[in-house]
This record gives sequence, structure tokens and C-alpha cells, in this order.
Amino acid sequence: QEQLVESGGGSVQAGGSLRLSCAASEYTYSSNCMAWFRQAPGKEREGVGFITSVGTIRYAQSIQGRFTISKDNAKNTLYLEMNSLKLEDPATYYCADHDKAVCQLRQELFTTWGPGSQVSVSS
Repeated sequence: QEQLVESGGGSVQAGGSLRLSCAASEYTYSSNCMAWFRQAPGKEREGVGFITSVGTIRYAQSIQGRFTISKDNAKNTLYLEMNSLKLEDPATYYCADHDKAVCQLRQELFTTWGPGSQVSVSS
């Protein structure tokens, strides 16, 4: 059964750091494309970045240089390291995956989603 579960969210002061984890079932982890999305209250869900099965990584411009995506193959886990958090970063963060040939930050491509993990940033 395909399954993704995020963890590691919480509250942090502006400028601080958090690391989100996304635990995947073995079947899901072998997908071609795993990604992070986020949705702030009252806003549409937006892509944060993705990593392909061969390790290609792309980021959204809004978080470029502050967030890092990585994978631990031994643990079937996807990570999102968030540094220099800003007041515009609070959102529910989701991991998602699909097995299509092309990996892009288009949410309609993604077939499996985690329930989300909440991130808050205070001044």
C-alpha cells in the first residue's frame, strides 16, 4: 500500500530552522518523483521542490537557497531542511509522489499525498 507520513513540523522563530521528514512505504519510496508542497491558510497549494529517483533536485524560486531536499534510502525517508525561515513560510507542508516519467512541480501529476505537517513561524 502506498503511504506517506510527514513529521517534524512545529513552531519556530523567524530565522530559525526545522527539518521535516516524510516516511514512505517501500513501494512509494521507489517512485520516480517525490516532492514537497505547502499550503498557507487562504492560499493555493504551491510546490516547494522535488527529487527524482536518480537524485535530480529542483526548488521553487521562493525558497531557493534556504531549503534543502534530501533522501535517506536506508530509511525510505524524504527530508526537507528549512533554514532562515521567514514570516511568509508558515503553512501545512505535504510530501507527495508519482511514478510518471517527467518530474515537475505540478500537483496534478502527484498521485499519493501525506496528511501534512504544520509549520509556524513567529517574529
